Amino acid sequence: MGLYLNNKKAKSIYQEVVRSSYFVDKTLLLEELIPIVGCGDGIVSASGRWIGKGNKYICITRPRRFGKTVAASMIAAYFGKGYDGREIFDGLKIQQCEQFKKHLNRHNVIYMTFSEIPGECKNYRQYISRIEKRLLADLAREFPDMDIDEEDSLWDVLNGIYELKEEVRFIFVMDEWDYIFHRDFVSDSDKNEFIVFLSNLLKDQPYVELAYMTGILPIAKYSSGSELNMFLEYTMASEEKFCEYFGFTEAEVDNLYEKYLEVTEEVKITREGLCSWYDGYHTVSGERLYNPRSVVAALNNNNLGNYWTSSGPYDEIFYYVKKNIDDVRDDLALMVSGESVSAKIREYAATSMNLTTKEEIFSAMVVYGFLSSENGKVSIPNKELMNRFEDMLFKEPSLGYVYRLARESERMLKATLAGDTAVMTEILEHAHNTESPILSYSSEIEMTAVVNLVYLSARDAYRMEREDKSGVGYADFIFYPRDRRADGIILELKVDHTPDEAISQIKSRNYALNFRGKLGEKPKCTGRILAVGITFDRKKKVHDCKIEVLE
Repeated sequence: MGLYLNNKKAKSIYQEVVRSSYFVDKTLLLEELIPIVGCGDGIVSASGRWIGKGNKYICITRPRRFGKTVAASMIAAYFGKGYDGREIFDGLKIQQCEQFKKHLNRHNVIYMTFSEIPGECKNYRQYISRIEKRLLADLAREFPDMDIDEEDSLWDVLNGIYELKEEVRFIFVMDEWDYIFHRDFVSDSDKNEFIVFLSNLLKDQPYVELAYMTGILPIAKYSSGSELNMFLEYTMASEEKFCEYFGFTEAEVDNLYEKYLEVTEEVKITREGLCSWYDGYHTVSGERLYNPRSVVAALNNNNLGNYWTSSGPYDEIFYYVKKNIDDVRDDLALMVSGESVSAKIREYAATSMNLTTKEEIFSAMVVYGFLSSENGKVSIPNKELMNRFEDMLFKEPSLGYVYRLARESERMLKATLAGDTAVMTEILEHAHNTESPILSYSSEIEMTAVVNLVYLSARDAYRMEREDKSGVGYADFIFYPRDRRADGIILELKVDHTPDEAISQIKSRNYALNFRGKLGEKPKCTGRILAVGITFDRKKKVHDCKIEVLE
């Protein structure tokens, strides 16, 4: 065993995952790969589906924390020689595959995690030399009768082994292959050199049995020529194949939640909570996907919170927004209000160091998982990400009117609860007197977005629901207090109507019923219920507000 060749690391990583409390079996991914390394033309899967041989160069790109490393370690643990993996895979789905035993720990696997760098690494040559020397040492140890010199190129040594050792071949499993492209010590020429290194190592080489790579951004971002064109890329936004193996599906989260209910004495998480916090992604065919790391962390901790984004503060999002604030500001306001906005997403355009247009910025944010893309529109996927966007609105003055409205939101909520309609109107008038197109109120969506912004801080104390079914209709907004003793708020928006008409609608359609709860449930609010009407007169260009306490 070596540091890269048939090492124990992959086995240890995957064994720990399998033994974890909320393990999800994704081993049928191996069914897709077995025909590639097998001698035949394909296999019949455990479900009876025919799986053909396929291309031996595979690149999976996903946002971080979507299970790429787990899958890579699983692949290496299954195929790699040097240990017995039967115990790890005992009882897992892949055991039903007709060729499971034939390939279990029968292949030479070179498993690399490119995010591992030398201590105090200062330059690319130091980084790549470590990889080359380690792998050459592994090959010299595994094939002692080969005359291997540390000055030899890797591909020459591997070709020599293939020629002289009865066509010995290798499976390459390379995790986070694009990691160094985000490091300060790597220059543009270094990046090109790394692409050439991978091309020389893998492209058209007879010793390659399978090359499986993972990363965040597509290869096309880095390789403009033909160096790595042998890879088929599988992204979340454009390719259906392999989608079910990265991220948790609805059914998988259902199963995990059932297990959570069985093992948790004091249940603090609802199934709906998992959905609102961590759902929001999807396959090309539309199947919903959850962020796996966040779901597992929430269930383990018995608490809904920011887990996926905890490794990077809000300024990680602002990095992309600041590239062209003027172009994205209005769309940002709409997305924070819960709307989707039109955008042409091109994953290859997600060039992290050179973003200029709105499409490039949103493309990068989709690729990194900060936004979700569907049917030509982008949106903020879930509450976990929404919290980070909200943090940004409160802290970045460069966002202009969006920042100012967010900062006024605490005063707006206090004025509403105090019945101070003069202050409410003052805040709305100040907002509308800016020059932003979103405040022209050409549609109700724009007015809704502004109301979301001026009540942004209310999300700490309230669960704000838009277009909430209540009584005999749909209320524009209902604010459900997190503390049932606090006041509840029903808010109706009108353009070219009076606040009295808005409040009359709240009463006549009995929107307040939602605060009483279903039969047998505790009421959702024991404080006052406030009917709030907010209107805008397009001719006079003025707002008006009225508040009434419902009996």
